[in-house]
Amino acid sequence: MASRLMPSEQWKGIIAVSRGGLVPGALLARELGIRHVDTVCISSYDHDNQRELKVLKRAEGDGEGFIVIDDLVDTGGTAVAIREMYPKAHFVTIFAKPAGRPLVNDYVVDIPQDTWIEQPWDMGVVFVPPISGR
Repeated sequence: MASRLMPSEQWKGIIAVSRGGLVPGALLARELGIRHVDTVCISSYDHDNQRELKVLKRAEGDGEGFIVIDDLVDTGGTAVAIREMYPKAHFVTIFAKPAGRPLVNDYVVDIPQDTWIEQPWDMGVVFVPPISGR
């Protein structure tokens, strides 16, 4: 994703959608050398159940010169809210499901609509013994 967003000088900063976009936002900021990182906090999931959108905090402005990043565009509910808040932003995600795909400017991976994604940063690390048992 970062290489597709070059040259980095065209961007004023990054707006990460909390919480899913926080880790990808930090990685993208590092790769592009961007230090201005802000957040928009939108609550739309309660672990695995989608519910009503609630804007808890927003970054200022209309998004001009900013990349907005989230981990996933699913049904498009959050993406529609992002587009309304930041109509001039470049909106990117890591994963895109068919229903939300038209709402983002770019994404990395297509996934089926009925697939649930467990992000590595949402899981605990546990030891898994080798299948051989040795």
